[in-house]
Amino acid sequence: MHPLPRLGQKRPVFDARSGSNSFGDLPEWNLTDLYPSPEAPEVERDMAWVEAETARFEAAYKGKLAGLDAGALLACVQAYEAIDVTAGRLMSYAGLRYYQNTMDSERAKFMADAQDRITNATTALVFFSLEFNRLEDSLLSRLMAENAALARYKPVFDRMRAMRPHQLSDELETYLHDASVVGSSAWNKLFDETMAGLMFTVAGEEEELNLEATLNLLTDADRSKREAAARALAAVFDKNIKLFARVHNTLAKEKEIDDRWRKMPSAQHSRHLANHVEPEVVEALRNAVVAAYPKLSHRYYRLKAKWLGLERLQVWDRNAPLNLEAPKLVNWAEATETVLGAYAAFAPDMATIAKPFFTDGWIDAGVKPGKAPGAFAHPTVTTVHPYVMLNYLGKPRDVMTLAHELGHGVHQVLAAGQGELLSSTPLTLAETASVFGEMLTFRRLLDNAKTKAEKKTLLAGKVEDMINTVVRQIAFYDFECKLHAARREGELTPDDINALWMSVQAQSLGDAFDFMDGYETFWTYIPHFIHSPFYVYAYAFGDGLVNALYAAYEAGLPDFETKYFDMLKAGGSKHHKELLAPFGLDASDPKFWDKGLSMIAGFIDELEAMED
Repeated sequence: MHPLPRLGQKRPVFDARSGSNSFGDLPEWNLTDLYPSPEAPEVERDMAWVEAETARFEAAYKGKLAGLDAGALLACVQAYEAIDVTAGRLMSYAGLRYYQNTMDSERAKFMADAQDRITNATTALVFFSLEFNRLEDSLLSRLMAENAALARYKPVFDRMRAMRPHQLSDELETYLHDASVVGSSAWNKLFDETMAGLMFTVAGEEEELNLEATLNLLTDADRSKREAAARALAAVFDKNIKLFARVHNTLAKEKEIDDRWRKMPSAQHSRHLANHVEPEVVEALRNAVVAAYPKLSHRYYRLKAKWLGLERLQVWDRNAPLNLEAPKLVNWAEATETVLGAYAAFAPDMATIAKPFFTDGWIDAGVKPGKAPGAFAHPTVTTVHPYVMLNYLGKPRDVMTLAHELGHGVHQVLAAGQGELLSSTPLTLAETASVFGEMLTFRRLLDNAKTKAEKKTLLAGKVEDMINTVVRQIAFYDFECKLHAARREGELTPDDINALWMSVQAQSLGDAFDFMDGYETFWTYIPHFIHSPFYVYAYAFGDGLVNALYAAYEAGLPDFETKYFDMLKAGGSKHHKELLAPFGLDASDPKFWDKGLSMIAGFIDELEAMED
């Protein structure tokens, strides 16, 4: 997470360009900050160190935790953390190379082999959390009282010990760890490789397109192109529907078995534990958003139908650009200036932290054959720095995606000071800086708008992004809840899953839409359902939280910038109640979510007031 070298130091000039195109020079990752190459001796050196160190750790500590004094327990935790850093560095390198080209068999083999070796090596660590969780509360409290450095890790201990009621025998936990490479992770790889290999024949296009390019056409100004893309997506998804249904059935069943053995009260509970958030807080968020559907998405899409001159919207109109201005492509230099300028206007330090992403090969922006679709910010490890992946196609939305992922990157850099175990932020708070970065960028663009049409276009775009972040993600969450509940009753056919998908889509999008034949298969390409079940509510959590934070910022809350940076620097070292208290906010208050939703409703009010 920390950039290397640390901010303020100079490093050799690195040409982070992947060549010129219509968007300018797009940056490419320089992964040498992790390892010089897959064949570099440092790779084998670190792999061998992990294998030796995990064996040493097991020999030194297994069966002995209860007898350690405070200093010895601290040394044990720090040794575990050191292994985590090196293993994380290896897997970050392997994973990032793979995502650059998931169709490259050498990269796939390198990642699979690395994963096998790391999984085998870290089997020796499985005992640690199980044995740690058997320590008496009174003993652990006494040891932390004796040693402040040990007490720093209390948030990590609390999260580990939240799993106490759900952990299995040491033998079973070890077996599950070993079997993971042929369980969910294998199905994840099958999904990723299948998605990366899909090609779509879109009417009117000269050649086949990959998923990212086809999805991008859904935002094209030409309605016939949007329809052609939607129909091409539906055709290919339908052709592969049995495979995707098998992946979902298998992963949902595996989760059901795991949850049953661990006595989890619900399919969602393990995610709530991982996020360090109370189930009732998530339920309050979900209920507030669903109750707001009529005043948010339903109302907005009726307005959009009017703007587009349509009686009814089709699914390919959901993300259509408004015909208020000529379609605009944003080159990379302009996108860079816009986002860094917005960050600097809020706090110069924020732009300073963000700058190396652009200059030092920390962003991979171009759309390339085999590259994973979508966008992400990967923190790697606290001794290196994050990497951001985009599929930049020059749309205004791509600028907002850059602002979003760069926010994650800045957050990860700031949290790195906590160290490996404390830096990782629960998903519910991990979206804070990303959504805040989007809001800063949007406000900068809005302030610079020169015409009513430009302002209206920006406002509408922001409302759509917020609906996609809040309404759409809560609909996704409801779909997952329904899918996992239904899978517990038996195998699901593709038609069963399609029906669950359509039930939440109609409810969330509202009465302005007609749904084409084939849209029922669009659940197939959402990677979060595969990689991180129930992740999606974190987006809505983050948006609502940031809207409330931004309202406090606009209201002139004293010392806001310092409080904001302190929150990001905290990483995973504090609970959401503690982090939000300096801003006078409390996510456990059901009325909290109404504040964030009211901001979206307020933007729609502004749009309605602009009607001629």
